[in-house]
Amino acid sequence: MLNIKFCVLSEGKIVGFYISGHCNYDSQGKDIVCAAVSSAVYMIINTITDILHISVQRLFIEDGKLEFIINENDEVRTKVLFEGLKTHLIGLEEMYPKNIRINYMEV
Repeated sequence: MLNIKFCVLSEGKIVGFYISGHCNYDSQGKDIVCAAVSSAVYMIINTITDILHISVQRLFIEDGKLEFIINENDEVRTKVLFEGLKTHLIGLEEMYPKNIRINYMEV
């Protein structure tokens, strides 16, 4: 199961996410659920860091684990991106409930 935790401020604003686990929909290299999540997540990270040039508070990537947190003061600039990612991942969770679980964690 792939666990996705959106990091939210007390007022519900998203400032990052933690992802851990594996989708286990198919074997490595053939897992379409993993590919869909990975592609969307990396697009958001690259847009925030390389296009918007926002420095991140935390970026950690290791097999089966990814952490991405921005500074609270950059939340306004990234709001639409994070909301779009959340919508996309919720759709995937609805299609693949045995493979993806989304939660929220106040930071």
